[in-house]
Amino acid sequence: MQLYYYQRRDRQPNFGDELNRWLWSRLLPDFFDDDATTRFVGTGTLLNQRLPERTRQANRVVIFSSGAGYESPLKQIPDHWQIYCVRGPRSAQQLGLPDKMAIADGGLLVNQCFQPVDAHACKGASFIPHIHHANYAQPEWELLCQGANIRYIDPRWPVEQVLQAIGESSVLLAEAMHGAIVADALRVPWVPIVTSPRILRFKWLDWCDSMGLPYRPQYLAPLADYPRYGRGLRSGLRTALHWGHLSLVDWGNQPFEAQLRRLEQVKAVEPCLSEGEIAQRRVAALLDRLETMGKAERASSARVT
Repeated sequence: MQLYYYQRRDRQPNFGDELNRWLWSRLLPDFFDDDATTRFVGTGTLLNQRLPERTRQANRVVIFSSGAGYESPLKQIPDHWQIYCVRGPRSAQQLGLPDKMAIADGGLLVNQCFQPVDAHACKGASFIPHIHHANYAQPEWELLCQGANIRYIDPRWPVEQVLQAIGESSVLLAEAMHGAIVADALRVPWVPIVTSPRILRFKWLDWCDSMGLPYRPQYLAPLADYPRYGRGLRSGLRTALHWGHLSLVDWGNQPFEAQLRRLEQVKAVEPCLSEGEIAQRRVAALLDRLETMGKAERASSARVT
């Protein structure tokens, strides 16, 4: 079985995507190989009409905790797909799946494989941007974070470096959704951030619904040329509809001092954190479904060979 996850065309590593390589090999040792006839689709917003084409080499596709949202909705689930669970209730509804198939994002299982070197050595607030915004405005974000005494976490860093930085944070300002998911798994409070319509509201709502949380993002101005910074073929046009109450035209060239004041305000916002009992139930349900999947897929592989 071959692991499948989203990879950017520019080959930039992205924390939420690279988490797949790090996480599933630890949870499912000796489970993966280079046999592309069976594909495992884990964390990511991957359930759309293009996934069948992207996995066309496979005669069996195994879905575990993935989500819907980007690009056009999948019109019909292919017969050769085996879905064990999806990210949340909105993904289940879009795909016509029963409610029991919606558990949570598999990124929650990070806490089964990782603990910060010193979980008590908190280093204050941190910020992790969306990968696209990190690419276009890293210097500006780093300068702004420095001015607000906030640690900048780059989503292009190696997975364990990001995990350690999140685990050391007292609160995480997260534009990257898997930053928030990992923070919740490690019991670090987090605040959802949006700086352009590229941030897909549907996937955040899907995950927050699964965790019994409201989605109340804090909005910050883009820190680079807006047409490049906010543009995105996968979500930009649709998610721009959620920005009707904001005047994007007026967002360019915000004075540094104004942006700094706004970031300091956001830093003081009451953060989110799922209830411990809910988080434990979601992790237990994911582990149970993962065990079921592992047994079934190993048995299926044994029959084929």
